Amino acid sequence: MLTHLRPALILFAILTLITGVVYPFAITGIAQVAFVGKANGSIVTDAAGKPIGSALIGQEFGTSDPASAPGLVKWFWGRPSATGPVPYTALNLATGTGSSGSNLAPTNPALIDSVKARLAALDAADASVGIVRVAPDSTSRATAVPVDLVTASASGLDPHISPAAAEYQVPRVAKARGLTEDAVRDLVRQHTQGRALGVLGEPVVNVLVLNQALDHTSR
Repeated sequence: MLTHLRPALILFAILTLITGVVYPFAITGIAQVAFVGKANGSIVTDAAGKPIGSALIGQEFGTSDPASAPGLVKWFWGRPSATGPVPYTALNLATGTGSSGSNLAPTNPALIDSVKARLAALDAADASVGIVRVAPDSTSRATAVPVDLVTASASGLDPHISPAAAEYQVPRVAKARGLTEDAVRDLVRQHTQGRALGVLGEPVVNVLVLNQALDHTSR
């Protein structure tokens, strides 16, 4: 019996050593050398080296409250989060919320109300710097609002917006910071990521990285 058991034990020990020790340490070592940023969570730091967030997780630069919108005009807003203002929340059994999309149907009154509130906040932010997109006696808009500025992503954590959503905010951000629209637009262009492999997905703009570059430019 021991004759048959010994090879199995030896093989078990070898595979345990390879898969449980050698492989994890090798992959970790390669990642720390070749992909140190991504391996550690794609952490974004400020000029002093202090972590300010992750390029993979959205932060709430915007709001759905018109009253507080004027205080947030200097930054590009990301997508609304179903769990904001905290980017990540574990499942709360009492409220049924967690880091995810809202899962509200397009005809759900709650979704319609949240979109209206977000639109009102965007308009309030624009108005605070003298930009009027809707005439007082009309409901029509001079510029359509990109859908990703008023709806959450599937995960509720998306750090990106579309180039169109960034372009919509260029006039407000430029006025709030005393920059030309062309300067802000060029910054957006520099931080627009193209399609993966040239064909997958759509171009996107990382809001946290863009706002960090914007703060650096405005100094």
